[in-house]
This record gives sequence, C-alpha cells and structure tokens, in this order.
Amino acid sequence: MAESQPSSSDSSKPSPLKGLRVLDLTRVLAGPTCTQILGDLGAEVIKIERPGAGDDSRGMGPPYLKDKQGQETRQSAYFLSANRNKLSVTVNLTTPEGRDVIQQLVGHCDILVENFRAGNLAQYGLDYQQLQPLHPGLIYCSVTGFGQTGPYAGRGGYDYLVQAMGGIMSVTGEPGGPPIKVGVGITDIVTGLYATIAILAALRHREATGQGQQLDLALLDSQVSWLSYIGQNYLLSGDVPGPLGHEHPSIVPYRVFEAKDGPMVLAAANDGQFKRFCQFAGRSELAEDKRFATNAARVRHRAVITPVLEDILKKRTVAEWVDGLVGANVPASPINHLDQVFNDPQVQARGMTLSMHHATDQEIDLIASPLHLSASPVSYRCPPPVLGEHTQTVLQDLLGLDAAACAALKNKGVI
Repeated sequence: MAESQPSSSDSSKPSPLKGLRVLDLTRVLAGPTCTQILGDLGAEVIKIERPGAGDDSRGMGPPYLKDKQGQETRQSAYFLSANRNKLSVTVNLTTPEGRDVIQQLVGHCDILVENFRAGNLAQYGLDYQQLQPLHPGLIYCSVTGFGQTGPYAGRGGYDYLVQAMGGIMSVTGEPGGPPIKVGVGITDIVTGLYATIAILAALRHREATGQGQQLDLALLDSQVSWLSYIGQNYLLSGDVPGPLGHEHPSIVPYRVFEAKDGPMVLAAANDGQFKRFCQFAGRSELAEDKRFATNAARVRHRAVITPVLEDILKKRTVAEWVDGLVGANVPASPINHLDQVFNDPQVQARGMTLSMHHATDQEIDLIASPLHLSASPVSYRCPPPVLGEHTQTVLQDLLGLDAAACAALKNKGVI
C-alpha cells in the first residue's frame, strides 16, 4: 500500500514535543497509549513491529477496518485506538542485522519506550545498562507488569490479571456478587498515562542537567496507586472493603437510581446539592431531617434514605429529572450508550472525534485527544499505519540505507 498522507490539526501553532523522536518498542495497549500521547503532542514516533505479524493488537478483532472493496485488513479497532501519529517500521530483532538496525536507530532518538519482560532486551544489547554509556541523554522508559525489581519482576503482566491482583475487582460489582472487571483495559491505560507523565518529567530533568535516565513503570504499581481513596480508607481504618455496586463509600446519594422510564445517575456530592434535590423533588423536609441533613449522617443512615430516594426517583422520567436537576445545579445524568455518547452535543462541541485519511485510501474516524493546549495544541499528522508502511523511508532518512540495501535486508527477513 502507498504511504498515507499526514493530516494536521492546527499547523500554525507549534506542537510542544516537536523535534523529539521516540523509538517505540511497545505493543498492545499500555505502551502504545503512552507513545500515542507523545505523538499527539508533536514527537516523531517510530513504532518497531515484527515483520509479517506486527503489534499483537492488530489481530485483536473483530471488528477490523475494511478496505474500499469491503475486505478486512489487519487493522483492528483495538490497534486503531492507540497508534496514530506513528511510523511503522518492521525489524526482526532476533537477527544480528535487525539488532544492529535498532541499535543505530537508538542513536537518533531522544526517548525509548519498551514493554518487554524485565531483562529480555539485554540479549539484544538493548537494555538500559548497555545503551546508557553510549547514549547518556537517552530517556529509557520500561513498561512491565510488575516492574524491574521484586519477586514478580520476571512475570508477564496483563490488564485483567492486574485488575484482579491489584484489588480493583474486589471492590467492583454488586454486594454479594462475583468480582467484576472494569469495562475497558483501565490498568493498561492508566499505566500509559503515568509513563507519559514520567517521560515529561525526565525531559525536564534532561533539559536542566543533560542526563537521561531509566523510568520503571509497572501495571501493578499503577493499579495500586489508583485505588486512591478506597485504598486510603483501608490504610486508615484497617477495614477491608467489598463491592458496593453503584453506591459510593463516602457520599450519599451518589449512585444509579431507576427513574420512571429507566436508570439514571444522581450524584449529590454535598449538602447544598442534596438540599436543592429535595426542593426540586418536593420533599424539602428530608434535608431538614437530622438523619439526612449532612453527608456524614446520610452515609450512616444509607439504608434508611436509599429506599426513600428510590421511591421518589420512580415518579418522573429520566429526562424530567435530568433537565430539572441540572437547572437546579444538582449533578444528574442519563446513562448513555456509546451511540448517545458520540452524538452528545457536548462531546461533539469538544471535538472528541476526528477523521483521518488512511493508507487504504479512505477516511476513518478516531477518538481524539482530550488535551487542549491554547498555545501549543496537539496535532494529528499520521493515521494509524499499516504494517511496515514507513520502513524504507525511516531507514533511508535516518540510517542512510538506499533502496538496494533495504531490499537486501528484506530478502533476508530482517525488515
């Protein structure tokens, strides 16, 4: 396939990471989430993939992107979600020539992001300990399941596994029911976000000192960190929490209720909001009742107030409640399906989808970046690439390999 043409959001303003180059040795979701953010912020991202196979997530479907003839391509929705603004270069790391190509590319990059098991890249001369003396300014970000140290360091890590090990499944679901995972690979995504933050901090350190460093990011660490107030509740009280379903451990009412025509969320997070809810509902006396007048009292009397609120909410439709409560400055919302999400006027006004011209010669819709920077906005330059789309261009531009040299490497199964 021909190389796709880059797209741009606002080329009149500089991207914050323009001029930086990232060597991306990651696959699936945590690492690719990180490198896509770096790409959106302007960095040039060179994604290294296995010849003939590519990132595992290319095959994680259906659904797959179809070409103009209606045939499925090796471009799953999963892959498309985390790989825009990247150049795909295929290199076989198991060959000496492939290792040499990667080692040369490192010298042209500011940042390397990898998610191999701890220690696995040492056999290729690509671990931090071997690269650091040659490239002291290199920022080397390792994303693993369990980190570079500790008794689990050699294990492979997967989002679902770590949701179980890291505790989030134990507090997700209905009381008395089975543990439930979060509906998306949230541990992978959060780890990708933390990795991005760490890289930006390391860039600031390098700017000040000239030093690169290794960044050690782990799915389990990230999962434990975003237990947040639930984890802190345990550390403070020693009480092991269980699942609360739609309830909040520290706020009442803050849950799903059934309205006349379906479910909705009421999230009265403070006493003023609860009082205004009661006024709108025509039940002002509830806010004056000592059992319910403060959030702490409502939490203690959760079992008393909840059925009362359930009866109240059933008397009007979702639209009646949401329209009225939003007008009264009380947080309330319908529970939207994804068709409703992407048709929501606020989501559309915020530009949370974009269209890019793909190498299959068609426009594809993607979820946009949520980052809004007034002076240096994100940019959308390249759609998610087809496998090996940029191999020859990158090797010619950075390593000076001509067409004949690239052809020879391809014939040997190196690229």
